[in-house]
Parts: sequence; structure tokens; C-alpha cells
Amino acid sequence: MPHFTIECSANVAEHHDIDRLVTAVHRAVLDMGIAPSPAALRTRAAVRDHYLVADRNDPAHGFVAITARIGPGRSAEMKQDIIQTVLDAAEAELAQADRLVIAWSMEVHEIDAQFRQNRNHIRAHIQEGER
Repeated sequence: MPHFTIECSANVAEHHDIDRLVTAVHRAVLDMGIAPSPAALRTRAAVRDHYLVADRNDPAHGFVAITARIGPGRSAEMKQDIIQTVLDAAEAELAQADRLVIAWSMEVHEIDAQFRQNRNHIRAHIQEGER
């Protein structure tokens, strides 16, 4: 049930393929094995058209902020591992043709299970397709 949200400034989207960035983060998380199944993982991006970065004067300044929402019970070391792995994968994806100076950030938040309800119909759909 991990959820990863990537926010970025519009200039990042002008210079890079955001679908590839989403795929790079999604694959990195799947490879870590922190999702109970692939059907549980969600990765999405939001391009921000209205933003200011640093001194506001340099159009080469951009940002990428990644937020992970995960279920409780993971150690501090695992959370640090998530941050390092995801940031490394995201930076590697954008470094291939980077014309921007990007401010990167990543946060991990635990979801309080008491205040969350999940209705996931994807698992059953995947299982039906395997038959």
C-alpha cells in the first residue's frame, strides 16, 4: 500500500519526461520489495505550474519533491533506505539530460491504519487475468 507522489516545477516537465520519472521511482520501490504486492503500489506525479524556487530570477532553478506514504511498522533504517533508493533512482533518471539546477527533497510519512480504509479491486482483477 505504499503511495509515492512526485511534485515538480513546470520547468522540470519542460525538459524531462515525467512518465519516465514516475516509472523509475515505481521500479525502484518494486525492486526494494516494500510493497506487499505490485497491486499495492501507487506512484503518481503532479507538475506545478505556479511555483517559486530560490531567488525566483533564474529559470534554470527547479524542484522535485517526493513524498512516500507507507503503512506503519517499518524501521528507521528502512525509511532511510527508501529515501536513499528513491532519490537515487529519480536523480539518475533526470541526470541523463539535465539542463536545470534541481532542488531535491523526499519525505516518508506513516499512515495511521486507524484512519485509513482501503478498497483495492486491482488484486482480484490481476488474479482473474492469470487464470
